[in-house]
Amino acid sequence: MLGVLLFLLGWLAGPGPAPADTLPLRATRALPPVVAPTDTLVRILPCTGGGARARVAAVLLVGNRVTRARILRAELNIREGDTLDLAELPARLEANRRRLFNLQLFHAVLVQASCQGNGQLVLLFVVQERLYTFPVPIFSIADRNFRSWLDRPDRWRRLDYGLHLVRNNFRGRNEQLTANLQLGFNPKYEVFYEAPGLGRTRRVGVGGGFSFSQSRSVDFRTLDDRLQAYRPADAYAIQRLYASGGLRLRHTVQFLTAFDVSYHREQILDSVNFDNLNYFLGRTAREFLDFSLVSTLNQRNTFAYPLTGQFAQGLLAHRVFLNPDLPALTTLRLVYDHYFSLGHRFYYAFELNGQVRLTRALAYADARALGNDALVRGYDAYVVDGRHYGLVQQGVSYRLFNASEIHLAGINNPKINTIPLVAYLNLFADAGYVVAPGAPPGNQLPNRLLRSVGLGLHLVTYYDRVFTLEYTLNGLGQAGYFFRSTFPI
Repeated sequence: MLGVLLFLLGWLAGPGPAPADTLPLRATRALPPVVAPTDTLVRILPCTGGGARARVAAVLLVGNRVTRARILRAELNIREGDTLDLAELPARLEANRRRLFNLQLFHAVLVQASCQGNGQLVLLFVVQERLYTFPVPIFSIADRNFRSWLDRPDRWRRLDYGLHLVRNNFRGRNEQLTANLQLGFNPKYEVFYEAPGLGRTRRVGVGGGFSFSQSRSVDFRTLDDRLQAYRPADAYAIQRLYASGGLRLRHTVQFLTAFDVSYHREQILDSVNFDNLNYFLGRTAREFLDFSLVSTLNQRNTFAYPLTGQFAQGLLAHRVFLNPDLPALTTLRLVYDHYFSLGHRFYYAFELNGQVRLTRALAYADARALGNDALVRGYDAYVVDGRHYGLVQQGVSYRLFNASEIHLAGINNPKINTIPLVAYLNLFADAGYVVAPGAPPGNQLPNRLLRSVGLGLHLVTYYDRVFTLEYTLNGLGQAGYFFRSTFPI
């Protein structure tokens, strides 16, 4: 993969033609008996006069004022009465510390193992809880990204506002309750509930939600690889309603499968159908049921900005239309990420992402490929429609600095008075391809290789937030600056 990155850097030196337009996460290396690892979050007080193994007398939890103890104990693979190999104890404790940290409920998790006079171990896990209730004002652009918003002539009308309310760790059981009240250009009313694990073993959970949204504008076709919008004078161009429910199965802390069934109803104005008969395949309204099965294997060292480990996810979805004569749609999507530490503060990551859609006829509304959730960086202004796509993203990061924790004077609440801040310099290269049989004339990006290289600055900070500023050169010879609020791989 590193060779591919260097090849793409050289390949892009000459611009191409422009178109017409969890979990034992990856454990640390096992250390010699009773020697503390360099990670100060794991501390081991030595046993004396004992053998190579020791029995766990107690597992204690401190700091979980909101989070219920049984929720945390269900994540651990160490129990009272277990006999542990002291040579493997540091790595075992670090793996369990990360299990708790990756619940994303705590600012920090520390663990200490101490040996009692009888040679038995006492394990102490100390957690610092986050704030769990977030009423966040909504003030956002009504487009795919900032570049797309700037290209709109009515950009200042394309703003949404309202309130986004999230209650994490609901009832102290790692459940999540989310509600959205959004007004403005795209009114939206939503409520969602997620319980990743119920019962004593926390292996079976549930999830569900309801959403109703309207938009004063709809992107009704793609011309010159850009979305064309239709906006009526005094009506909503499109309305959507859906309700979903499903089961969550945790095979292990690392391996999760979700099965969902959702009902959807969508309606567009007659004018949208007139301008693009393929939008809903000749209809102004449609109803359908989606059946989806998603399996996720997550072995990353952390979720916000992973540096080591791997991630794999597979989606199989089948859509059955309740309208007569509309063909069913089957979607298969696979994602695989891998992260490596190269040493000396260097890290390498790559992602493979692919999608296949099977149907007799694909509506324009279902033909999104690259340019939305999946993106070849540097092509932010474009969308590429089609049935199938493949995407490769990769990058080498160098940690510039790690400020650990910035302390805010005058604030006594430990949940908000420390701000972590880490900065990385990132060199990346992307390549993607969309298969679009019978692509309409006027779009030149389907059925051709897209590529880009760039340099980015990544900031990882408060509550797992990642901010990215990138300078990117794409295969069309176009360069520009791009801002993102998520880690792209």
